[in-house]
Amino acid sequence: MNPYQPEFQQQQQYFASGVSRSLQWRRQQLQAMRQMLQNHQQEWQDALQQDLGKAPFESWLTEIAYLDAEIRHTLSSLKKWSNARRVKAPLMLWPSMAYVQPEPYGVMLIIGAWNYPLQLALGPLVPAIAAGNMAVIKPSELSPATSALIARLIPRYLDAQAVRVVEGAVAETTALLELPFDYLMYTGNGQVGKIVMRAAAEHLTPLTLELGGKSPVYVDASANIQLTAQRLAWGKWLNAGQTCIAPDYVLVHKDVEQQLIDALQQQIKQMFGDDPQQSPDYGRIVNSRHLQRILGYLQHQPKVLGGKFDEADRYIEPTLVLDPAPDSPLMQQEIFGPLLPVLTVSNFNQAIEFIRSREKPLAAYLFSADSQQQQLWVDRISSGSQCINDVILFMAVAELPFGGTGPSGMGQYSGKAGFDQFSHLKSVLRRTFLPEPPLRFAPYQSWKQRVLGWLR
Repeated sequence: MNPYQPEFQQQQQYFASGVSRSLQWRRQQLQAMRQMLQNHQQEWQDALQQDLGKAPFESWLTEIAYLDAEIRHTLSSLKKWSNARRVKAPLMLWPSMAYVQPEPYGVMLIIGAWNYPLQLALGPLVPAIAAGNMAVIKPSELSPATSALIARLIPRYLDAQAVRVVEGAVAETTALLELPFDYLMYTGNGQVGKIVMRAAAEHLTPLTLELGGKSPVYVDASANIQLTAQRLAWGKWLNAGQTCIAPDYVLVHKDVEQQLIDALQQQIKQMFGDDPQQSPDYGRIVNSRHLQRILGYLQHQPKVLGGKFDEADRYIEPTLVLDPAPDSPLMQQEIFGPLLPVLTVSNFNQAIEFIRSREKPLAAYLFSADSQQQQLWVDRISSGSQCINDVILFMAVAELPFGGTGPSGMGQYSGKAGFDQFSHLKSVLRRTFLPEPPLRFAPYQSWKQRVLGWLR
């Protein structure tokens, strides 16, 4: 028997009791989650420092404060999102009322990721609870300190019958995926995403996949190069490049290539000093295996600015790779580390063609002062999200859905999009017992068809 089957059945029974349909219960859980983040902020920061070398400010900004803002926005909007949504019914159905009623799916499985181990475990839990679901959270085993803290604190603050945490690795995740959850949410890479999707297919379970990909940047000659470099450097080397929406490679107009390279090197020094390894604000690679994977991308690259590393410290310095071959592993695989390829293009159209020839990315970034280019970028580049003249900050807009497209994922969450994604939007038509003309009933006659055609 599956080791998680008994507790899973208990959760199913608890959901069937209807407790989570109460907006009061949902509010209590969200408020308790917020208290958990606030009361243990130092512990969260310590765990993230231990797992990924994150600076306390970075942990607060990208994980704790992000979750707090998501919870506050959800609490303020919960009643509105939960209400029935009236839709117009055709005249032929008068008198009637048609509406969409959000209802919870049931018990969800949320599989988190190691690079933002707090945000990506609890971020989906916010809309899951808001929609009235219960959940099993599987944090990443690659961030053990944060995983252990989640496992310790969740039962203290949230309804332990409704939200459970399962720690472990492949064996535990495999066992969980064998259960007939009502919804699956996975954040990670595409290879494992396929495994999760196959498991979901066994039970015809709906799911959301947040994957990744090579998020491109184009820097036009019209861009403010100094400001572009500052924003690019922040977004690329945040969390030592281990961000699914980090700029993965840069296409730069040939007229400003050297200017951008010089500005990026200047920003690295300004943000992290002469020796980034000594900077308290620069993170570490999650483990030795990933460090070796990243270093492998530097093999046979003739133009590397940087590249120093310390395996014992899980450190790789911020590194620029100039004009790598488009078919090299560096340009084929998502880097997920502190290497930034910079490739020269002749014009905007060449950049567009390069990006469109590859898989759809999770994010795409344009730096340009040309408003026509900006609109063409939005129209011609298909990606999960986009930023014009900045990176990553669409995540700070609560009502912008977050999710991928094609190989970068499916489904969206954050704000109302997350509430709707984790709700079954049930269609309802209500009618009365008032008499109606026999237009739709047999015997069918031509005059009835004419009348119904006019009334529809």
